[in-house]
Amino acid sequence: MKKIVLVLAMVAMVGAMSAQELTFGVKGGLNMSNFTGKGVKDTKMKLGFNVGIAADYEFAENMAIQSGLYFMSKGAKKEIALGKDKITHTANAYYLQIPVHFAYKVDIAPETRIVFHAGPYVAYGVGGKSKYDSKYTDILKKAGISLDQNTFDKKVGYKPFDAGIGLGVGAEFGSFLVDLGWDMGLVNISRVKDAPVKTQNAYLSVGYKF
Repeated sequence: MKKIVLVLAMVAMVGAMSAQELTFGVKGGLNMSNFTGKGVKDTKMKLGFNVGIAADYEFAENMAIQSGLYFMSKGAKKEIALGKDKITHTANAYYLQIPVHFAYKVDIAPETRIVFHAGPYVAYGVGGKSKYDSKYTDILKKAGISLDQNTFDKKVGYKPFDAGIGLGVGAEFGSFLVDLGWDMGLVNISRVKDAPVKTQNAYLSVGYKF
């Protein structure tokens, strides 16, 4: 009887392990980001990039937890009128970002699946410059005056911590990955009272899993 129980337990363990699969991969692609909120007006989308290591834990058939560590370029652009001229303000913000998404995978062909995923993310700003460009920029630089500043300056920059929710849809073609998604920041990153600023970002990435 003990041997039968032991064999059944081993079979159950093997079955559970076969249903679980942890894979890693690399991903990278294009970001299209902006800032929203009362603290920003008339901003335009800024192109950026994303690159990082992806992790996929398939804990049950067609269901997985997806995470990873990504280096993200976000920000926004704005044109400020100055009489007949204009100043272009570009906020470049570089983040390390960790998402934790629940994913559901739909088989549509051999080794081909559509992946629907959603969940929270946390991010931390690690660098970037906020630049002002106009026809006067070179004159000011020659005079030793720079209008560039650290995007996450502790006095006049944005707060580095960000968090929000994201959703997306992707595809797995064997080991090759394609992903289209959107992240919406829920944290106010502005240091200005009563002028909240939040991030938003759409992305397209491709990858390869090992």
